[in-house]
Amino acid sequence: MTAIALEVCVDDVAGLQAAVDGGADRIELCSALNLGGLTPSAGLMTLAARAAVPCYAMIRPRAGDFVYSADELAVMEDDISFAATCGLAGVVFGTNLVDGRLDRSALERLSNAVAGMPRTLHRAFDLVPDAEDAIEIAIACGFERILTSGRALTVSDGLSELKTLIEIAAGRISIMPGGGVNLETIETIISSLDISELHSSCSSTVDVTDPAIIAFGFSGSKTKHTDADVVRAMKRRLAAR
Repeated sequence: MTAIALEVCVDDVAGLQAAVDGGADRIELCSALNLGGLTPSAGLMTLAARAAVPCYAMIRPRAGDFVYSADELAVMEDDISFAATCGLAGVVFGTNLVDGRLDRSALERLSNAVAGMPRTLHRAFDLVPDAEDAIEIAIACGFERILTSGRALTVSDGLSELKTLIEIAAGRISIMPGGGVNLETIETIISSLDISELHSSCSSTVDVTDPAIIAFGFSGSKTKHTDADVVRAMKRRLAAR
């Protein structure tokens, strides 16, 4: 049985290095993971393009929903072009209409920003009212995979839906579970689902010890950081399934 590939999401230089050191198979490169991940800086993208592990850049210009204006889509096109130019392996994005359906026109526009660049449809998918229709749109737009928690808050809550999504996809597009995937939940997930890849932050919680940093609002009292030991442990479990 083929080992399940592990994608690790990171949002800073230390996280990028930890994911590489821990043996991640692919990296989702972001900023602001506490907001679900936003577009990383040009400098971080340039650095990640030199990593030994394939890196996909999150293309999300702001927090909140995934209903974008024409100007926001233009920014996303430029970010996709930069990601391609600096040598990243792929990009991650998603767009919705106000009723939650995928915005096919916007997805096609962004997909054409750099024709043929590998891409992942992110958890904008989890807001759609009709999963089967959304899968067909993703396939038609040329996405490699859909990152999803099964339209639930976490993968553990969405296991039944994920099984259905995998059946609908029928090998035409990868369904990659993500959302609440950690060392405590991984056993149930991989024993329940026929998947080829899995998405996790592989993070650990760290106390912020400088009271001035907290007082000025530069950080909360605790932060999460990508942990190379957690990446290694996840990899060992996926390889042993």
